Amino acid sequence: MELNPSAYNLPVRTNLRAVGNNHIGIVKLIKSRIIQKDAARIVKLAKQIQAVQPDIKVSLICTSAICSKSLALLRREGISILIEEL
Repeated sequence: MELNPSAYNLPVRTNLRAVGNNHIGIVKLIKSRIIQKDAARIVKLAKQIQAVQPDIKVSLICTSAICSKSLALLRREGISILIEEL
């Protein structure tokens, strides 16, 4: 499994982390709340990763500051959320 963002045609500043076998995490450890607009971007990134490697599972690694609409959107798209502290 590749952790270089350019391998998935993602922006270079995207932070990826291996979570398990065929499981990759998009890391968003920020102090502010993740809103629905951010969640839509994360869904777009996840779809780009799965376009290159269809059998991979994608998760979001973030702090607990995430709005309920973002949680609902990510769950609808099949993106699990892993909570981590700063």
